[in-house]
Amino acid sequence: MPSETERRRWIEQWLAASEALRVQRARELAALSDAEALAAADALLTIGTAVELPPDPRTSSGLVEQQALLHGKGRA
Repeated sequence: MPSETERRRWIEQWLAASEALRVQRARELAALSDAEALAAADALLTIGTAVELPPDPRTSSGLVEQQALLHGKGRA
């Protein structure tokens, strides 16, 4: 088991890495051109269209039916 000193060093290392990554992310975002930012946003918005939907999409999440079963009421 690591000592308290080792745990503290590990935490400090992760905190330092977290801050360095935050700074790097901010730099990269600031360096994006408008065209690159729009392309990235478009790519994110079209992720859902890349997946084919099943022929009979669900019309509910099933939560109502689950709650009815849990409360002993059978199907809702």
